[in-house]
Amino acid sequence: MPLYALGDVEPDIHPEAYVHPDAVVIGNVTIGAEASVWPTAVLRGDDGAIVVGARTSIQDGSIIHCTAWQPTIIGVEVTVGHNVHIEGATIGDRALISSGSVVLNGASVGTGSVVAAGAVVSPNAVIPARRMALGVPARVREGHEVPEDATGYAVQSYLERGRRFRAELRRLEG
Repeated sequence: MPLYALGDVEPDIHPEAYVHPDAVVIGNVTIGAEASVWPTAVLRGDDGAIVVGARTSIQDGSIIHCTAWQPTIIGVEVTVGHNVHIEGATIGDRALISSGSVVLNGASVGTGSVVAAGAVVSPNAVIPARRMALGVPARVREGHEVPEDATGYAVQSYLERGRRFRAELRRLEG
């Protein structure tokens, strides 16, 4: 897998994490136990820190970046869908950041919240815990609370998938 130090700063990847060989991890990036990072995802900790919590999945094609003054902190058991862009934001535990969405600098997504597919969470926006944000720019869906374990299936699916890939993935030459 392409892991890169940047100067003296090296990624810190827990031995029980799974990082696909086609993902790229650069610099000040910490990846927790049983987290998974999938093909073509890029985590670039060049200006600041990126922290990915335990049992979190960063799915195919996602871009995770930060700034010198705004780290990107992704909590425990978060599902980051395909082709997501997170930049200098904080994502609470058990949140779902759906495919194709964008979460920008200084934004905060609360514990158990859902950012809908294709939504754009504006800089410094706050999505409260267990709420759904939809649209461009993302707005909280009023009168709707995300059920307590709405993301449990996705978390479990990617835990199992990461274990399987760690044990069974092999490159074929041809």
